Amino acid sequence: MKPARHAEPHRRVARVSADKYDAPPADGVAARLEQALRPFIGGDLPVRLIAWDGSAAGPLRDGGGTDLPVVELRSPDALRRLLWHPGELGAAQAYVTGDLVVRGGLAELDRALTLAFAVAEERGLSGRRPSPSAVVTALRTAAGLDLLGRPPAPPASQARIRGRLHSRRRDHASISHHYDTTADFYSLILDPVAMAYSCGYHASAEVSLVEAQHAKLDLVCRKLGLEPGMRLLDVGCGWGSMALHAAEHFGVEVTGVTIAAEQQRFATDAARRRGLSDLATFEVRDYRDAVPAAGEEYDAVVSLEMGEHVGERNYVTYAQVLHDAVRPGGRVLVQQMSRPAGNHPGGGPFIESFIAPDMHMRPVGATVDLLEGSGLEARDVHAMREHYVLTVAGWIERFEANRAEITDLVGEELVRVWELYLVGGSRAFRDGRMGVDQVLLVRPGADHGLPWQREW
Repeated sequence: MKPARHAEPHRRVARVSADKYDAPPADGVAARLEQALRPFIGGDLPVRLIAWDGSAAGPLRDGGGTDLPVVELRSPDALRRLLWHPGELGAAQAYVTGDLVVRGGLAELDRALTLAFAVAEERGLSGRRPSPSAVVTALRTAAGLDLLGRPPAPPASQARIRGRLHSRRRDHASISHHYDTTADFYSLILDPVAMAYSCGYHASAEVSLVEAQHAKLDLVCRKLGLEPGMRLLDVGCGWGSMALHAAEHFGVEVTGVTIAAEQQRFATDAARRRGLSDLATFEVRDYRDAVPAAGEEYDAVVSLEMGEHVGERNYVTYAQVLHDAVRPGGRVLVQQMSRPAGNHPGGGPFIESFIAPDMHMRPVGATVDLLEGSGLEARDVHAMREHYVLTVAGWIERFEANRAEITDLVGEELVRVWELYLVGGSRAFRDGRMGVDQVLLVRPGADHGLPWQREW
């Protein structure tokens, strides 16, 4: 049964006026929370806070006279979640359940998150520990508001992954959590032609999402030197965009492998509809089983934004698979997300709990080292971080345009998960906390045929 639609968290509301919330009652929930939070946030609230009792606290506008984001706590469970999971995870749980709302849509959500990060950096909150007296005051406030007790149940959309880290069974469960939602859902967000779920290649900020994804797929094929009659292995083929493009526009024979059954079905159907079944085939197969027999290696291998999901310990195995699957002289292209040194190596508590459990990222240089450790030789590294900001902007535009249909399909909670995912992801690439790169490699042992001067 479909969850009931509830559009209010997403409706645009009028600006908060100064007279509406002037002189809030000192005994209201919002005022009590503001006093308890001061030692933890290093000063005043950076947003306008509305509590479930209707009380308000925090400034209305910033020093330049601009209205501040309005954050509404619709239930005490919002704070209970934060008490049990302080920081990003608790806030994310509160948001996806609708216990916490940022008024004004995705633009205001982006502004609120941007402001929160800026204030945390300005006030030096990272690693800061409040005094024992501040903790005691916070606990007294929580007790007075009846917030203590058992934790609320985790949101239904939160992943529940069990088993040994990056075992085949656990990897399958992790991928299924995200990718087996339904192809119909992704078709309402990704570009409607290729269904490419990876960073596009934008000639400018004005090109469309469809054009950027076509350009990316074309770029990859040219880097791999694909020609009619060649054989290509697509490791982690997604919805089939890369394999189908290579088959249709470059005449190569492609095998795509994925462990997401929904993706395999969709890609196989797409190949049939486009008359490409003789060139593009898709299999449900673990990457560890993708190495062909000796003498049957592929002419080229591609893997787009799949390496983040194999894990730190298994990356050596993944790199060796790429090496062993391509013939000597053949080219390998890996497109993969990265993290700067010193940053959290995963997607963060929200991403790892709701989107991509067990993912791991590292600086691009460390990834190149691991790939070369397999015996491959790196020839080009192409940074594309800014392109991902534009790609996500295209996904957000389609998400907003198709919101009603998406909500009917998957329900309000998963819609809110994707609100956080899209806005947060865009910010991470924009601010340099995540990157994405194309690494072009060759297997030594024969002429790779790369031109002396690159055309890309």
